[in-house]
Amino acid sequence: MSNPLQDPAFFQDPYPTLAALRSASPVQRVPAGGGRSSYLVTGYAEAREAFTDPRLSKDTARFFAGKDTGRTLHPAVSQSMLATDPPQHTRLRSLVTKAFTPGAVARLHPYIARVTDALLDAWVPGVRTDAIERLAVPLPVTVICQLLGVPDADRAAVRTWSNELFAAGQPERIDSASHAVADYMADLITAKRRTPDDSLLNDLIRARDGEDRLSEDELVSLAVLLLVAGHETTTNLIGNGLLALLRTPDSLHRLRDQPDLVDAAVDELLRFESPVSMATFRFTTEAISLGGVEIPPSSPVLIAPGAANRDPARFSDPDRLDLDRDTKGHLAFGHGIHRCLGAPLARAEAAIAFRRVAARFPELRLAVPGAEPQWRHTRLMRGLAELPVLP
Repeated sequence: MSNPLQDPAFFQDPYPTLAALRSASPVQRVPAGGGRSSYLVTGYAEAREAFTDPRLSKDTARFFAGKDTGRTLHPAVSQSMLATDPPQHTRLRSLVTKAFTPGAVARLHPYIARVTDALLDAWVPGVRTDAIERLAVPLPVTVICQLLGVPDADRAAVRTWSNELFAAGQPERIDSASHAVADYMADLITAKRRTPDDSLLNDLIRARDGEDRLSEDELVSLAVLLLVAGHETTTNLIGNGLLALLRTPDSLHRLRDQPDLVDAAVDELLRFESPVSMATFRFTTEAISLGGVEIPPSSPVLIAPGAANRDPARFSDPDRLDLDRDTKGHLAFGHGIHRCLGAPLARAEAAIAFRRVAARFPELRLAVPGAEPQWRHTRLMRGLAELPVLP
């Protein structure tokens, strides 16, 4: 059985493949390489159910115990908070939730706006620029690095390692990047112990050293997760959203004329071009039935928000961008206890970026109209490699 998720065409435009799979069955078994298989969830109702089913575990250490995977992924990445179940997940998440509440994020709005304006100041009207390299990447990288206290000089390396972590089909690159970013964060933690500051990272260090609520390994892992997850999805949200708006110029013009529409626009852009195509995998702790399909115990399960958010059973005419759409319940940030805790920050960064771009560059257009954009070669994320525009 061939794997439709490994077809080069899938990385350029996954939606026809995902729609065909969903039409055949919203839950089905797909090959995963090495003679193994996974179960792919593409239907909205089934995805929402799977996100909250406690029989679908994220404890990958338990799943891979005693198995030779041939991988050398650093434990700080392979055994992060994303790969835990309650009560461990609950304890770890509680330590960082307060940094990403709507109130905490609202206090960051002026800083996000200043960073956005500084980046857009470098855009020259009529001169081609890459909106990914000149906005979608540096904005969220700068914000999360500022929160964690990552020095300016190290931020380019952080972006490189993060990008490598999602190199689909290239396990050696992924494993190498995992060690580079984990070693870097361990060194940064050591430096901040010597010279404390008011960063989120120092808050976590105090939880480790003062209250003994984190092991050293957990501290490094949580810091790595915040660093990577804190900008990857937002970069994709901004880049994907800009492309979608530029392909439907009336939508971009509406944001210029109706800036208060931006929050609704962010949700529709999240639904329309979900930054996370496939959620990190889960596995069944016992046999379950999902979407009428029987899934054996110890089976990997992949939930596809990108497919669920275009399920016509939930969203009418799902392949059309509609800023007036009721997007309530979209799954771009997941659902349940593992729902993205950084969602308020991602929304804020994207909303400020879209509003500022629409206001400052009302005639913004694609530099090469009709050209096929180049997408990053990764199954988990859905994001552009570049987006050439003319301000």
